[in-house]
Amino acid sequence: MQKLEIVGYQRANLGRTESQAIRAEGNVPCVLYGGNEQVHFYAPAILFRDLIYTPNIFEVELNIEGTIYRSILQETQFHPVSDALIHADFLLVTDKKPVKIAVPVRLVGTAPGVQKGGKLVTRVRKMRVKGSIENIPDFIDVDVSNLELGKSVRVSQISVKNIEMLEQASNPVASIEIPRALRGTIAK
Repeated sequence: MQKLEIVGYQRANLGRTESQAIRAEGNVPCVLYGGNEQVHFYAPAILFRDLIYTPNIFEVELNIEGTIYRSILQETQFHPVSDALIHADFLLVTDKKPVKIAVPVRLVGTAPGVQKGGKLVTRVRKMRVKGSIENIPDFIDVDVSNLELGKSVRVSQISVKNIEMLEQASNPVASIEIPRALRGTIAK
């Protein structure tokens, strides 16, 4: 898993007025939970660019006034009009406790159905998994090299070591759609 550092500062006061003042200065109010007590802090909004606007997942090293915490980004909130980041929640990561996280799906191989004129459709962009932070992969590779026209790869057909899949086993991950122009020729 890739790593990223965010430098933050403790919040003295909590509440709506304080949060609005923090946002006006170009910072994002944040919470770190999962430990003995919650840690309320803020960090410059520019530091979240590489974390949020990418399909990759990161283990985030939070440096809050010199104290280092290992964490993952759990949830974000955006302004409904301006789409600016207004809040972020982080989950404290320990070696003993498994985490639940959505891992991006990467399709590998060339599908014979595509070569016959079909369209490869990704049904799931990220899959929820549970496991130790050390065992979480950067991507879940899905092999589509055996997909024919009208066929799909389901969650149950994907094998990943040392982590538990939290998705429904019957859900399709990728499929080959038959274009309208080919539908009549295949039925014959």
